[in-house]
Amino acid sequence: MGLVCPVSVLAEVEADAVGVQVTSPGVGAKVANNLHHARITGNALAHGAGARLYDVMLVIDVSHSTRAASGSDVDGDGLVGVDPHTATAMKLPPGVVPRDVRSTDPQDTILHAQAQAARALLADLDPRRVRVGIVSFSGEVNPVTGERRSITQEDARVETPLTDDYAAVEQTLRAMLARGPNGATNYAAGIRLALVELNALSGARSGAAPDREKVMLFLSDGLPTFPTGKGNEQDPGDVDAAIRAAELASRSGIVINTYALGSIAMRFPRALTEMARVGRGTYTPVQRPGEIVALLGGVTFADVEDVIFTNLTTGDLSTDVKLNPDGSFTGYVPVREGRNRVRVTALASDGRRGDAEFDFEFEHKELGDRTQVAELERIRRQNRRLQIEQRKLEIEAFRAEQRRRVDISVETDPAEDEQPEADR
Repeated sequence: MGLVCPVSVLAEVEADAVGVQVTSPGVGAKVANNLHHARITGNALAHGAGARLYDVMLVIDVSHSTRAASGSDVDGDGLVGVDPHTATAMKLPPGVVPRDVRSTDPQDTILHAQAQAARALLADLDPRRVRVGIVSFSGEVNPVTGERRSITQEDARVETPLTDDYAAVEQTLRAMLARGPNGATNYAAGIRLALVELNALSGARSGAAPDREKVMLFLSDGLPTFPTGKGNEQDPGDVDAAIRAAELASRSGIVINTYALGSIAMRFPRALTEMARVGRGTYTPVQRPGEIVALLGGVTFADVEDVIFTNLTTGDLSTDVKLNPDGSFTGYVPVREGRNRVRVTALASDGRRGDAEFDFEFEHKELGDRTQVAELERIRRQNRRLQIEQRKLEIEAFRAEQRRRVDISVETDPAEDEQPEADR
């Protein structure tokens, strides 16, 4: 085990630089293990010195369409649920499977993927710094008219108010899954209710915390279909209502990150892209909804994209770093016996950088901490998985862009206009 000096490293931060705070090992500390790696923890601070506190509201789509298969083995049972009505390999006769069943594995649906993504996010957060809440949204439909059952109906609900009790959030997720998907899709209702909770407005169940950064993570697999018109089609008023709600949230200091799950992801839906733009956040397309589990774990609401360790004594560079959404990090750097000087470098979302350098002593000891070996392997596996998922998105976006270029070139091909009249 390493002996940690109580002194942490806080780099001198210029006004436009990223702050880096190393909490362990402390300056001049002695580290001893059998890894020949030193464990480093700290915080990357994109907006000035001092670790920040956050309130994060997950806004989850629970509409009827989230019953569909996510395309991934969400429950980890070795089987990937598919839509029995469209999967050609199944060749089931009509009527064998009810029309409402859209996944052969009930735990591999889009709704389950969203819940599992929330769990993955919680695993990466520190309850001492981050409160988390959940708002779900859908919209009850009048079966006769196809419109809202009532103009006064509540199309969103607070599943759990902002809390540092992550076990309570887990219980909420289980209850939400037990109710299952239902109804249409009212983006505006979800945004407005999340706004009330994040700002502790009248009627909120969450306690006020004015010193915290406010973040909304908005997930949906469909286009908004309420509050106007019918629940099975999008009207211009539905999009406008969502964007106006996002503008209101942004003016109150809330950052909005949006995630488009499934087929809408590659169509750049106006509502979700505009919500992210006016909310000063990011829009993330997720073509296969099940991939949200890995991608939400890679989100940053601290505006820090990457952290790298460099051992200046040996010349080794390490990317075996777990960067959490709040900017905190844990990782390992190769070391040699004796004195080691290490630089920790952080990259912000806007390209700014910052670093901190410090010295410590390392001693090789055969009786090391086996938990550190396991942690290092977990970090490496998680980073590889995240890199694979991000690479998939880059390839899919590139291919979609090439398809759009082909479509545009076909529509505007001047050669077509120059063909002889008889050939047209």
